[in-house]
Amino acid sequence: MGRYLVTGTAGFIGWKVAELLLDRGDSVVGIDNLNDAYDVRLKEWRLRSLRGREGFRFVRSDITDREAVDEVFRSSDRFDAVINLAARAGVRQSVSNPWIYMSTNSTGTLNLLDGCVRHDVSKFVLASTSSLYGTTNPRPCVETANTDHPLSPYAASKKAAEAIAYTYHYLQGIDVSILRYFTVYGPAGRPDMSLFRFVQWISEDRPVVLFGDGRQERDFTYVEDVARGTIAAIRPLGYEIINLGSDEPIVLLDAIRAVEARTGHQARIEMQPRHPADVDATWANIDKARAMLDWSPRTDFAQGVTNLVEWYNANREWTSAISTEG
Repeated sequence: MGRYLVTGTAGFIGWKVAELLLDRGDSVVGIDNLNDAYDVRLKEWRLRSLRGREGFRFVRSDITDREAVDEVFRSSDRFDAVINLAARAGVRQSVSNPWIYMSTNSTGTLNLLDGCVRHDVSKFVLASTSSLYGTTNPRPCVETANTDHPLSPYAASKKAAEAIAYTYHYLQGIDVSILRYFTVYGPAGRPDMSLFRFVQWISEDRPVVLFGDGRQERDFTYVEDVARGTIAAIRPLGYEIINLGSDEPIVLLDAIRAVEARTGHQARIEMQPRHPADVDATWANIDKARAMLDWSPRTDFAQGVTNLVEWYNANREWTSAISTEG
């Protein structure tokens, strides 16, 4: 049985990682500041499913506060690993407020790494992003691709986090696993992500806003698969960057058709110009995850969309009112 610090526990991926760790009998200290980057009702819904479970303790705190982070380490038994899933995510929003992205994603990571050194934690797992691959790298994207030209402050802040994590590996001997996630979706997902938006907009007969011509491709990856891969990365690896994706890109217009089929409603599509910070396509080469983590995705896109629509309908009284702007 392990003891883990999971940041961003009320977030989409952090919630699922904490849930799976508790399911297997581990103990989890969860940190989240419950900010209003998107509707807090989603975060509260996720957190309710964790509260009261044996082995779970929640701390409302902010990883950008160095002293608060250190207090979490001091007030807990020594952790076997820190899993840093707290982040400001989203490409377009980061263009509007890059400072908060750098603070949370870069400085927050530094604070947690410092906590690991101070409190003798030898394993660190860091959530990163496929947004680092930009537009010039060949697809499917491999971990050795050049990521020196991020297109958004979000990607840049994650690049900085990867770099400081390497520094702490080199200087302090911390074992670091960096996971580049590809377009994570599923029940209780982020409302600024395309699939949540499509399900809500189509279900409620609202216009489906597409930035670009709809032919963009996304490597949609189901949240439980991502959580399994994240937990698999707790093993000793040295310093490794590993993609977690489905390896099966989906055209956005086809994703809309899949949602139409499961909701019984037809989309009213409104196309707008593509945002310059958006990439045209994401596609993960997951050979490294298969080899090093013994991991591969289990949930295909059709089943994942079905699960998302069913969750949305079961909670429609409030999910229909969630803001999907961003």
